[in-house]
Amino acid sequence: MKIIRVYFGIELKTLITGKKEAVLAATPKKKWYSFERINSTVPIEKEGELLMEHDYDGIHELDNKMPPWFIWLFNVTIGISVIYLLVFHVIKAAPLQIDEYKNELAVAEKHMEEYQKKSANLVDENSVVLLTEAAQVSKGADVFKTNCVACHGAKGEGGVGPNLTDDYWLHGGGIKNIFKTIKYGVVEKGMRSWQQDLSPVQIQEVASYIQTLHGTNPPNAKEKQGELYKEGATADANSKPADSTDTQVKKDSVTTAKM
Repeated sequence: MKIIRVYFGIELKTLITGKKEAVLAATPKKKWYSFERINSTVPIEKEGELLMEHDYDGIHELDNKMPPWFIWLFNVTIGISVIYLLVFHVIKAAPLQIDEYKNELAVAEKHMEEYQKKSANLVDENSVVLLTEAAQVSKGADVFKTNCVACHGAKGEGGVGPNLTDDYWLHGGGIKNIFKTIKYGVVEKGMRSWQQDLSPVQIQEVASYIQTLHGTNPPNAKEKQGELYKEGATADANSKPADSTDTQVKKDSVTTAKM
């Protein structure tokens, strides 16, 4: 039996354990809160008594114990892991990290929507762009029917005001010029300013709707008024007086509606 106990290390373990306990028992005890007690190990001068019988190339294994603070810390981590398991996976009292991430994304999207609503009203004649989404253009059509039909006709064919479906414009074509004309108006021509009645977004929407009227050729369209406008042409090209060399350039038209 002793051979078996030695083979499986039981005898050696018992021997080493007994030696360790004997050494520790001989070590003076300190108060539990003292640094020596928290960090207590077998003194270096007594470590030789804890050498194991195992020998490898003259190197002996030392069987000293771990300091108490390390064992306490290990036990604390076990306790935290148990609490984490219960809180996050059993009773689910708190969201997991992936759920927190999704919640934060949802909050960020709401903030983004609020910001976009506020920033949309910052649009002006310099930053305005043509809207192409059907819902936005439809809103512009509603504004047009409510406020613009009386002067420009139900289909933009013109009436008191000019025709909005051809290539000729009194105050410049393109989304920026149309936006500016609607916003500030042209009082001397009977075109009132709408900036007090319509938000910048609404002006952008109705200007974008007017762009869609280009080339529709409605019945009873009013005669051409103003100058031919070429989308994308420079200000100099559109404002330069016509002569025998540049008349043809000015008359190349590709735009959409007018105010």
